[in-house]
Amino acid sequence: MSKQSWKPGNMLYPVPAVMVSCQRPGEKANIVTIAWAGTICSDPAMVSISVRPERYSYDIIKETGEFTINLVTEDLTFATDYCGVKSGRDVDKFKDMKLHECKGVNVSCPGIEESPVNIECKVKQIIPLGSHDMFIAEVVGVQISEKYMDSTGKFNLNSTGLVAYSHGEYFELGKKIGKFGYSVRKK
Repeated sequence: MSKQSWKPGNMLYPVPAVMVSCQRPGEKANIVTIAWAGTICSDPAMVSISVRPERYSYDIIKETGEFTINLVTEDLTFATDYCGVKSGRDVDKFKDMKLHECKGVNVSCPGIEESPVNIECKVKQIIPLGSHDMFIAEVVGVQISEKYMDSTGKFNLNSTGLVAYSHGEYFELGKKIGKFGYSVRKK
C-alpha cells in the first residue's frame, strides 16, 4: 500500500455536527453550526467550541459568556446546514427553519426544542488560535428530550439518529460495532 503526503490540514474526522444557540439580552436568539466541538474534561464537565471571529455568533458568545450546544439528528440536518451557511445578521434562523426555542435553565440563552440534548455552557476561557478562537466552557446543565427515555428511566441517546460531519458531508451514526471495554471483557 502506498500513501500520498499532503500539506498540513485538519483531517480528524468524523466530528460531531452541532448547532450552538446564543442570545444577547433583548435580541433574537441565533444559531451557529459548529463542527469543531468536543469534550475536554469529565470533572468538572467541560467542552470546547471553536468559532471564527468574523461569525455573527462570535461576539454574542464572547459578550454574554454563555451558549448552548444542541446535538443534531437526521431530522435537523437540513437546518444544521442552513445555520452554517446563513448569517444571523441577515436572517432569523429559528423562524426560517421552523425551530422552537426552549428556555435555558442555567443560562439565559435558549436551546433548540427539536434537539434531543441541549448542553448549557458558561465560557471560562477564550484562546485565540488563528482562523478560529477556542471557547473553553463549563457544562452547567443538560436538558434531554423525554421521548428518548425508556420504561426503566434510561436515556437512549444512540437511538436519536445523531449526525456526524466528515470531510464536507453529513452522516447519521449507524451500526454498533462494540461497547467500551469489550476488547478485554471475559467471555
